[in-house]
Formats: sequence, structure tokens, C-alpha cells
Amino acid sequence: MSTSSPDKASNPITHALQLARETLPPMHPAGRPFVAGGVAATLLLRRLWKPLGPAGALATLAVAAFFREPKRVPPERDGLVLAAADGIVSLIEEAAPPPELGLPAEPRMRVSVFLSVFDVHVQRVPATGVVERVAYRPGKFLSADLDKASDDNERNSLLLRTGDGHELVVVQIAGLVARRILCQVADGEKVRAGDTYGLIRFGSRVDIYLPPGSEVLVRKGQRTIGGETPLAALPERGA
Repeated sequence: MSTSSPDKASNPITHALQLARETLPPMHPAGRPFVAGGVAATLLLRRLWKPLGPAGALATLAVAAFFREPKRVPPERDGLVLAAADGIVSLIEEAAPPPELGLPAEPRMRVSVFLSVFDVHVQRVPATGVVERVAYRPGKFLSADLDKASDDNERNSLLLRTGDGHELVVVQIAGLVARRILCQVADGEKVRAGDTYGLIRFGSRVDIYLPPGSEVLVRKGQRTIGGETPLAALPERGA
């Protein structure tokens, strides 16, 4: 018989805390100032008028939920392009990549995922590789589900080169109420599929431009899970 510490199940409080840690997703660091502000506002509201306290607490919980960063496990299969965000596939069409990346203006297959305010809003790296270029462009704040949002809205674009030499373009696009795009990677940085690399605050969209010959694996209207759902299969080397 083991002489280690008692079984966690023998202590209900410890067991409950362990379950909570495993069930509740952690929060992205960018959300901490907002949650701290919400807690302070809740305490102030409660002092001004006690019934306002629960309302403030619920609002703070909603903000914390927005900044959640759940753990994701990417597929082990090589040659996949994973969804960069949680959301709904809103468009699958050919389009030229953002000009600020300096790529040829030749149309590539683009898969767009729309994020509502209820979705996880961190962005994940779609494939293991190296970030060759990061380019930010200011713009409008149209509703992110509109076709022209890809061209007109504020955006941040990544050019990612996989180990097999394929070029992927990932674009964070601000939405109607989004006013801040956060990108945590830089030129020359090595990244792994499924890792968090950025965040868009409060409603947005993420576009992925695929290299020629890729096989799209999702359909319009399908829900994606960032870092886990395969969006496409890359062409074999030399194909």
C-alpha cells in the first residue's frame, strides 16, 4: 500500500478545488486588468447600493469568461492546417492575401471564421513553423461577418512558413465592437501548432489563406475549435 498523501477524494474541499482547476479554463493575461477593474467596480457599486453588487459580479464574470484560454490538444497528424480560432466558418472562397505582407496578388483559397462575443477570443497558431512577417494595418470596424470586413477592417496579418516550406497567411480582423488586436509573436519567431499567439477583444474574425493545392476539410456554417479542428490538408512536398 502506498504511504503517500491521502487520496484526494478523502478531502471533499481539496477534491472540489482540483475539479474546478481542471474544468474552469484559465484566463489570458490580457484580461486581468479588466477583471481587476470589474472587481473594484463591483465593490464600489455594492457600497453605493447593495443590490448593485450582484449585477457587478455577473458583469465581471462575463468579462473573465470572454478572456478564457482553454487548453487545446492539436492532432498528431502532420500536414494539417488547424483552425486559428473558435467560431463559425463564414466564408470559403478565393481571395488575394493582404497586400501589406508583400506577397503576389494572386488569389488563394481563404477560410474565414467568425467569432461572436460568446466565443473564445484567443487565436491559435494553425501549423508549426516560423513567422516570416507580421504586418498591422489600421482600418474600419464594420461587422466582422460582412464579406468586405477582410478588406476594410483593422487587421493584423502573419506570414507563416511551415517546416515543409508551405506559406500560410493568418489574419486577425477587428469587428463591430472590437477595438484592440493583440499579437504576441514577431518576425523570425518559431511557433507550434495550437499555441496561443494573440487575441481580439469583443467580436472579430480570423482569415486563413491556404497555399495552392490544399484540400479544405470544413464547410461553411461548421463550428471550429481553435487549435484542434483541421481546416485543411496541405499539399505533399513537391506536389
